[in-house]
Amino acid sequence: MRPTIVYLHGFRSSPASAKARQLSAAVAALPDATRPNLHVPALDHRPARAMATILALAADVDRRALTFIGSSLGGYYATYAAERLDARAVLVNPTVHPYDDLASHRGVQANLHTGETFEVTARHFDELRALAIAKITKPERYWLLAQSGDEVLDYRAAVAFYAGAWQYVQGGGDHAFVDFECEIPAILRFCGVGGEAGFVHRA
Repeated sequence: MRPTIVYLHGFRSSPASAKARQLSAAVAALPDATRPNLHVPALDHRPARAMATILALAADVDRRALTFIGSSLGGYYATYAAERLDARAVLVNPTVHPYDDLASHRGVQANLHTGETFEVTARHFDELRALAIAKITKPERYWLLAQSGDEVLDYRAAVAFYAGAWQYVQGGGDHAFVDFECEIPAILRFCGVGGEAGFVHRA
């Protein structure tokens, strides 16, 4: 069964982000026999529309082969989708309370890559709250990658929320996750590329 990976970018970002491009290049370099299906959708600024796109992409994928990778706001989306579909998720410096973390961004914003402008309104926050997960149900299906130097989000909130999950917490770094490309081989293994999906405790 060929693994399927859905990479979800963050707020004001796009498939042109550095992490999305690094992941895409790493997947493209794999031999065809081990290359996963990779989707890097452009997500609408409206949370409800973004989630509709995400769920539509994964609709016909066997959950055993499916992993979401989400960065920042994409991590929040990945968590909802993983719970909804009983899939795996890799979270990279994720926000766990975007309706609070993005409060200062109310008003007109611009996509960092496309320049497209949009307005963040109360409806955005209502739609984000509608996607809130109180607690992850299968911690072993999650892997958190966080850097303590994240200047945008308090990494400790993610560490607490994903308690019991696989976690790699690195000192320093920043919100973009410094040296993300170095973690891609391990991420792909977690996604089941080249073997069993997830990590396994071995005696």
